[in-house]
Amino acid sequence: MRLWFGKWTSIAKESANRAAIFAKFLCLLHVTNTYIFSPILVYGPSMLPTLNLTGDVVLSEYISHRLGKVGPGDVVLIQSPENPRKIITKRVVAMEGEVVSFLVDPSRSDRSRTVVVPKGHVWIQGDNIYASNDSRNFGPIPYGLIQGKVCCRVWPVDCFGSL
Repeated sequence: MRLWFGKWTSIAKESANRAAIFAKFLCLLHVTNTYIFSPILVYGPSMLPTLNLTGDVVLSEYISHRLGKVGPGDVVLIQSPENPRKIITKRVVAMEGEVVSFLVDPSRSDRSRTVVVPKGHVWIQGDNIYASNDSRNFGPIPYGLIQGKVCCRVWPVDCFGSL
């Protein structure tokens, strides 16, 4: 009886140790995915030709924007000012205090407008100006809506076939 009990005690201890290691791994994965970097699926026409219409997986990091290290030319993830449940991907065109000139409706006219980006805001635009809902439509966005900065494109979704 003691041999049997000792065997089960040993198995229970080993199982508890492995469960603890697995729990630590999941905690590390959660913290990494939430606060450091994570892969994100991005799709739609607004960032053509930089990102594919059918979708790309990009690696987004969440530290730079908190340290104020986002500037013109960076592709960022932004909480949509029109729909807070939606995350959009756009390029930062100008920072606070900079002057931006843009075509009001590039598909219909050549009429342009000039705006000074207010303090604490950024001006974002999609690379495809003909199919992008961006600062030209809803104005400068508060810096606080930036969720992350795109580091690199990991792979196009097409390589998986249909995802």
